[in-house]
This record gives sequence, structure tokens and C-alpha cells, in this order.
Amino acid sequence: MRLLLDGDDTNVNVHVRGREGTQSREGGALSEQELYAGADAMEIVRDAHAYFSKRLEWKSARATMDDLERVHQVGVDAMGLLVTGHLTGAGAAVRRKVDSAEKQKKKRAVTAADRAEETAAMTRDRLQDALQNRDLMKSIGEYEEYLPLSTRVVRELRAIFECLGGMSTNGVDLMISTGAMPATAYDPQPALPPGGKILRTEKVGSGHYSNLTMRPLKTGYPHLDSYGEARKSVAYASVDGYCRQLRNARKKILSSTPGSAAMSHANVDAAARDAVRCIEHCMVVVSGEKSVHRCVVTSAQGPEDKSVESQYERALVLSYSCVASAAVDRLLDLIEYTFLREGGCAANLAGGDGTSNSAEKDMDIRSAASAAAAGLRIVDGVRMLGPSLSKLCEISPAGGASSAKGVQGETTIASALCISLHRSTVKNCSKTLENLARSIQLDPLDGTKHRPSDARVATVSSDVVHAIRIVSPFFSAYKSVSKRRSLPWDQEIGEKAADMDTFVRFLVKQLIISLQGKAQNYKNDGPDGTAKGNLFMMNNTFYILELLGPVGGGADATSDDNGENYRISGPWFKSKVTRIFENEKTRYLSHWEILNTHLTAVDDKELNYQNNKDVLSLESGRLLKSRFSGFIEDFERVYLAHRGFTVIDPNLREMLQNDIRGVFLKRYKAFFDKYSRIQFSKKNMETYLKYSPQKIDSLLSQLFTQV
Repeated sequence: MRLLLDGDDTNVNVHVRGREGTQSREGGALSEQELYAGADAMEIVRDAHAYFSKRLEWKSARATMDDLERVHQVGVDAMGLLVTGHLTGAGAAVRRKVDSAEKQKKKRAVTAADRAEETAAMTRDRLQDALQNRDLMKSIGEYEEYLPLSTRVVRELRAIFECLGGMSTNGVDLMISTGAMPATAYDPQPALPPGGKILRTEKVGSGHYSNLTMRPLKTGYPHLDSYGEARKSVAYASVDGYCRQLRNARKKILSSTPGSAAMSHANVDAAARDAVRCIEHCMVVVSGEKSVHRCVVTSAQGPEDKSVESQYERALVLSYSCVASAAVDRLLDLIEYTFLREGGCAANLAGGDGTSNSAEKDMDIRSAASAAAAGLRIVDGVRMLGPSLSKLCEISPAGGASSAKGVQGETTIASALCISLHRSTVKNCSKTLENLARSIQLDPLDGTKHRPSDARVATVSSDVVHAIRIVSPFFSAYKSVSKRRSLPWDQEIGEKAADMDTFVRFLVKQLIISLQGKAQNYKNDGPDGTAKGNLFMMNNTFYILELLGPVGGGADATSDDNGENYRISGPWFKSKVTRIFENEKTRYLSHWEILNTHLTAVDDKELNYQNNKDVLSLESGRLLKSRFSGFIEDFERVYLAHRGFTVIDPNLREMLQNDIRGVFLKRYKAFFDKYSRIQFSKKNMETYLKYSPQKIDSLLSQLFTQV
């Protein structure tokens, strides 16, 4: 007792060194026997206090009780220091997995490099297998839970908790009189705000989501407060350290690679993958802390007085919630930081008045697509692991089955943070999806980058195809978002909410609107602008049909594991895009129809020959000269203008060349064969007949630029 209770309440000469043992003021280790003796001494103090409390008529009773209360409080403080020292010095309740353990299972461990190459389907399968495993914590993350306390430390901590938590009625009276424990039902701190909904109070990226987890724990039981504060700092440091480790590894990779848009998009994807890894790590940390709580706190004997038993059980649950909430709070801040910093959720693509802001320029379609895919990846992780994490944050005071809302239906801070985690993730992911759709709407209609001068496939088309392919594998995550959030293209929520195909349909619709707007602006490029606009629409609609169109029967939307072969099999896609393509092709071919106006037949009655019967008369010759010269003039004009247009796809190029031949070549061949035999010019026949059908056919084979 002397070692624990030496000095007054402001100078407690107790020093702790974690696992190295408890140190006395002389520098020697405090033995277990001395600790048990101190606990017995406190029992004696409580009994003495109860003895004098029944003899208040004695003159010395009040003064003696004050001295006993002071001594008892010093003992409580000293034991609190011992608890803090042991639980803080023990370190994290997780450790890196040992490869040999995996080899014993004849299964290779999933490395960080493997995680970086995981597709959406591979991640889902891995997490689904882990959830079906009875030993979930050994199947996820790169760390595993373990008890960081030695047998001796566990015995000492249990002795302290039984001494302070398992008090008799006399002990409870003493704690009430000293103010260490409330006489009536105590409202522990920190407490949930009204409504039980936790909102962000701290700056994004500060390491904290809410200031609730930073407030000191006050359950009314000093030893539980010491436990909660000690393990809270350890749990937070474990999650925070892992998050920083992953972030530093990403920075190292980026610093060693020249900056580019591709690397920026890869960084967004890497940040999302790391966020999912942090969810797994947080689960392992919380599970490890649960083991510590059950080993040290829950297993200790509770109060013998039934009147305070429920209050103590509530304090047990809330002390564990304090520890778990610190880990979840750090995870929640990381995920929101990933959305706001990497995913661009903080940057609205357009202001509330419809005007663009400075952030809009940085969010192009590919960046928005990378952010949307990253958001869906995080939703996938939260959707699959969130319920298990929430269950880990719950604990029964009796050590039995977990209670979903603590004691007597009370929601704990940790449980509320898990709800906020899911709500925040869904909310931010919906913003990334809306940003993607808006980025297509706001794609500029002019400029060589956005509206090619040679009518080739626009950047917006390749960007949208890329966007659809990288978000398509996350169909389950999208459904989780659409069921909980009303989206501009899908106002329904719940079971009536649409699936990924509706979102893809909306993106295709916005793409077509953007392409049509660009095609209209070709009219300002000159007399051949309309034809260029028609070919531009054909190039782009053919492109998206080739890359996204159906290749056979099946469901409305099909995709492989990584989305590279995503196909839209719904009839709406092929019907709509094909109709646009055919209409634009008809309009384009009409620009070649002008050649047929010169290929009209001449009535034989109008063909009059000169006296020698070999050469047409001047008036009759002019009829054929005007037709041949008109054809040559219009053909050269149209051909030279259209030859500079670009059609990269060989199938489309060959199709258009054949369609153009079908417009006039057959008619021209008949016209040429018939009238080329007649000499309608004495000196310039070769000028009028310089374009034979074979030469025209050869020239059409060279039509359109290929690169």
C-alpha cells in the first residue's frame, strides 16, 4: 500500500514503463504481491470509511473520513496511472502477418503489389471469400490481431479492475463521497448529439472527423476512463500510422515518375485502393482492441451492488466505444479526404448560377471518370466490410453476444460513426457520378482539341467510352448508391432504383448531345462545313457502336472483370446510335448527289453532226461539253474538299467509299461509255475525258485521310 499510496493527491510517486514492469519510487520493479497488497489496503480503507460513516457522532469521525477519502483517492489515481502505463506501453493489438502462417495453409499471402493490380471483381471475390470465412480477421488486411499483453500484465490489470470495479456497497459509498463516482445515474461524456447523427466538425485531412472522439472519456469510473484514454490513443495511432504509410508509398511512386495525366488518374485509383486497405486494417485494429477489452475489462468482476450494476455495464460499453470510435473516426476522415482531394468532390463543375468556376477547368472527363471509378471502389469496400466493422464496434458488457445499440437501446459513438461512414461514402460517390455526367455536358463545343478540324473521332467520344468501361465493373456499388440517393438521371430510391445500365444510357445521351452541338458548329467552317459535320457524326457514332455495341445476345449490359470488353446489349443503344449514323450518312451522301445532275442523257435528236459525219456540230457538242465539264468541276471541288477529312477506321472508310461509288459511279460509267465514243470537241477531247470510270474509282479508293 505504501508504494501505491505514497504522497498526497498532487504528487503520486508512481512511474510506469509499459511491459518492462511497474516501477516504485526506489527504482525497483513493483511485484504482483505488492500490487495485490495495495488493492487489499484500499479495501481496508473503504471498510474503515464505512465504519466511521456509521459513527458520525464521534468528534474525530469527520476528520478521519476526510483523511481516508484523500488516501483512497490517491490510490485510485495511482492505479489509473498503472492502467494507463500498461495499456499504452503494450502497443497496438495488431501485428504484420507472418508468411509462414499462410504457407501452412498452402495459400500465398496477398501482397500490396497484388492489391494494386486487383480488378473490381477480384476485390469483391476476395472480400466475399473473407466474409464467408469463420475467422474473418485472418482473411483480410496485411495485419492480424493479437494480444499485446503478457500474462503478468493481464493479471495485474484484472486485479486493478476488480479492486475498483468490483467494489462492495461500502466501496461505492466511498467513491460517491469523494466524487469519483456519481450517486445517481451518470451521463457519460462524450455523448452523442441530439438525434444521434454525427456530422463533421473538423477540417478535412486533419486526421479527425468529429471532435467527439477527442474529448476526454468520463464514464464515472476512473479505471475505465484510464483504459479508454490509453487504448484510444493506441488504436488511433495504429490506423493513422498505416494511413500515413500508404500515403508516403504513393508519394514515393509519383515522385519517381514524370508527371502526366495518366499518372494523375493512376494516383486517384491508388488512393481508392489504399482507402479500402485502410478499411480492412481498421477492422483488424478494432477486433484487436475488442480482444484487449474482453481480456482485461469485461473479464474482471463487476460491482456486487445490483443498484449500480446497469450503470457500470453502460460504462463498460461506452469505454470500448471510445476506443473503437477513435479508429473509425480516423478512417472516416481518410475516406472523405480521398473523395474531396483525390476525387474532386470539393470542386463543383459549375456554380449555382450556371457559370463555370476555376475548379471546372481542372475536372475534365477522364479526371471525373477516374474519380467516379475510385468512389465506386470505395463504396464497394464500405458496402461489403461496413456491416462487419459496425458489428466489431459493438460489445456486450457481459462478454456475450454483441448488442447492436449498446445497453438498453443506446446508440454508441462508434456505431454512429459507422453509420456516418456509409452515409458519407454514398453521398460523396453520388457527387463523383454527377460530376462525370456534368463534365460531358460541359465539354467545349469548339477548339481543335474538342472539335477536330478534319472531322475525325472527337476526344469526348474516346473519353466517354473510357469512362463507361472503368465504372461499369462496379455495378453492385452503383446499385448501393442509387438505392440511397436520388440522382439526376434516376429519381427513384430503394428497390425501384435503376441499375448501372441507366447511368450508362444517360452518359451516352449526354455524349450524343455534345457531339451534335459540335457538328452544328462545323457550319461556320465554310461551304463544306455541313458535310464535315455529317462525317464527324458518322465517325463518332460508328466508333461508339464498334466499342460499346452488342456482339451477340445477352443481358442489357455485359462486362468482363476489368471492363475492357464492356458491351451494351440493350436494344435502345444499337437502335438509337444506328439511326443517328444512318441519318447522317444519308445527309453526307447527298453532297455527292450533285454529280448526278450532270449525268443526264442527251436526246439523240439533239445530236447533229457536221458534214464529215465524225464530229458533232458546235451546238450539239456544247451539250456534252457542258455535262462533262460540269461533272469535272463539281467532282474536283467535292473530292478535294472531302479528301482532307479523316476516317481512321478501315471498315468505315471502305464502307463510305463504296457508298459514294453507289451514288454516281455506275451512272457515270454508263454516261462515259456512251458519250466518250462521240467526238464532241475537235481539240480538247482528252480534257473532257480525263476522268475515266477506272480513274474515278481509283481516286475514291484514296478518299479520306487515314491518320
